[in-house]
Amino acid sequence: MKVLLLENIHPVAVEVLEARGFEVELRSSSLSEEDLLEALPGVHLLGIRSNTHITPAVLEGAPDLLAIGCFCIGTNQVDLVAAAERGIAVFNAPYSNTRSVVELVIGEIIMLARRLAEKTERMHAGVWDKSAKGSHEIRGRTLGIVGYGNIGTQLSNLAESMGLRVVFFDTADRLAHGNARRMRTLDDLLAEADVVSIHVDGRPGNAGMFGAEQFARMKPRSLFINASRGMVVDDAALRENILSGHLAGAALDVFPVEPKAQGEGFESVLRGLANVILTPHVGGSTQEAQEEIGYFVAGKLAGFSQEGRTELSVNLPAVQAPQLHAGHRVGYLHVNVPGVLADVNRILAEGGDNITAQYLSTRGEQGYVVTDTLDALPGDALAKLAQSEHTIWLRSWDA
Repeated sequence: MKVLLLENIHPVAVEVLEARGFEVELRSSSLSEEDLLEALPGVHLLGIRSNTHITPAVLEGAPDLLAIGCFCIGTNQVDLVAAAERGIAVFNAPYSNTRSVVELVIGEIIMLARRLAEKTERMHAGVWDKSAKGSHEIRGRTLGIVGYGNIGTQLSNLAESMGLRVVFFDTADRLAHGNARRMRTLDDLLAEADVVSIHVDGRPGNAGMFGAEQFARMKPRSLFINASRGMVVDDAALRENILSGHLAGAALDVFPVEPKAQGEGFESVLRGLANVILTPHVGGSTQEAQEEIGYFVAGKLAGFSQEGRTELSVNLPAVQAPQLHAGHRVGYLHVNVPGVLADVNRILAEGGDNITAQYLSTRGEQGYVVTDTLDALPGDALAKLAQSEHTIWLRSWDA
């Protein structure tokens, strides 16, 4: 089976997949839709990061593709619905780079509060500016976290240990960590926070959630950080609030439009502003995080293609089946209608095989059942399942 890994995915992913018997091709850059259509025929597993976009047209032109691994947190670069309709599983790394992102944000809070970006720029220019003007400790300040998921909660814990008070807002019910306080509304958070840090996902509903109205509600001379998604924030409105002095500084690691490859030019309305830190989407770009992501996602791709395991898939029914050490396994992805499981078990029983374990789950319009048996199923039994009007795909594996 052939694997194509794009965008400088960590070499540990290659090691994991080659050790499982895959043929792996590693490329350093992302690919355009046109290039993907040329590269994907014959590819069974695809690994990407955030700059490669998987559209319905790409999926239509990839007849051999079984699964996509997003070696990052976000999956908005993949059309998840179109992938699910074709039975293509999509996996990501929801936890692996959490610490790296949080450490970046903590560092940026300190840099902005102390105006260190300006200090180092002047030192490089030969100017000795030893002044405390505009420089503050972060102890005792209030950090407002918008989005209290994996990253938001870990940021909350580290921030409190450094003496920051923490408030947070999330549309989902989240357990407050430590002494953090939930705010009933985003406006309540903005009115109280000295630093606002955004940590929401890339769902379409979050596009443009932070603009002129939200900046106006922030405390005068407060700080703003976005290490989530570029499309969440109106950068033009942020620029106006920096220039007017309403905000004392900002740090951004993500942008609405980002270069596709290393070394390409970067344009932003935020360039050249005082006390504004701009980083090239490096929140999760540490050696530790990239190695962990490579190991984690490569394992999910191998587990799916070789054993039918879909745990932590973001678009197919999640079935947490154990590793296949003995016997045989059949994976059956089907349209989620009543009676399918009964038909599956009837056909298996007619095939004369003994079922040792069965795992199943549904997600929206799809269902997935994994069946372990002592002996391989007869070809006619598998053919009956494959020919069902409800079948999306049927696969079998031997231990």
